[in-house]
Amino acid sequence: MLPELAALEKILELGAPHLQVQVVQQVSVASGQHFPIYAIGLGNPALDVPAVGFFGGVHGLERIGAEVVIAYLQNVVMRLQWDTTLHQQLERVRLVFMPIVNPGGMWSATRANPRGVDLMRNAPVDAVDPVPWGIGGQRVSAGLPWYRGRLGEPMEAESQALCDVVAQQLLARPFSIALDCHSGFGVKDRLWFPFAHTRRPIPHLAELHALQDIFLQAHSNHQYIIEPQSAQYLAHGDLWDHLYLQACRDVPAHTFLPLTLEMGSWLWIKKNPRQLFSRNGIFNPLINHRQQRVLRRHLSLLDFLSRAACSHARWVPAPEQRAQRRADALAAWY
Repeated sequence: MLPELAALEKILELGAPHLQVQVVQQVSVASGQHFPIYAIGLGNPALDVPAVGFFGGVHGLERIGAEVVIAYLQNVVMRLQWDTTLHQQLERVRLVFMPIVNPGGMWSATRANPRGVDLMRNAPVDAVDPVPWGIGGQRVSAGLPWYRGRLGEPMEAESQALCDVVAQQLLARPFSIALDCHSGFGVKDRLWFPFAHTRRPIPHLAELHALQDIFLQAHSNHQYIIEPQSAQYLAHGDLWDHLYLQACRDVPAHTFLPLTLEMGSWLWIKKNPRQLFSRNGIFNPLINHRQQRVLRRHLSLLDFLSRAACSHARWVPAPEQRAQRRADALAAWY
């Protein structure tokens, strides 16, 4: 049993009266074992209320992403026993969790899924601007990193499961936010937003700039660099580009803001260089007190996003404000 999966299932047992739990896919590994992919919902299920989704474990090596999502789910479940304000909040918002999207990759300690496909390069989106070779996605071989899968084949089961949950639980609502938790890039924690396939700004730039503003007002001492992913590198097959484009095409009146938390694992290596000799150590804090610190430091971000989605009508720019907001965002980010 995966320790993260065991921890998740214990939380599901504790929160059973309040949680709606689905096994959206079963994944098998070479040893014959099968692992479930859980989607968990709580709060108001009505489609006219906003929602926020939390995702982790898309890359099997990046266990800390799954652990951050599980830690926040545990925080919410345990507070349900006594927190009246949380119950009031959940009457006006839907929370969705997929903490372990790629359990097969976590079991085998690989970035890719058991078929060797990098789920974050697997969507049917090709970059329109040049991408760095390899890291931007390749179709040469599943034996090399960042493999996209064969051209023309359906998305991997794990990728499709994530997309189905987002389409049903987030895109169907007038307003939604998604946060996908990763690690392994740089020494700073970053919050990225689309696009990854082009340097072109996304249509909802005004809303993202307003979201950044209320975050800065409430968390003036935060540690995040907030920027478009294209400021760092471009890639083929990004799942969030695919879902954002789908949202703009199918439900243009709705607002969907996908974010990626990219935790800066190089800082953990700098503090403990021996982690370089462990494949797991390149992407995760191996010393216990550092792991606990990471799990604590991001809780406020996940809670902020839950509150921001719930209260979006108070901060989303009015139509007459969007042009100025977009101009400010372009000046700041592009």
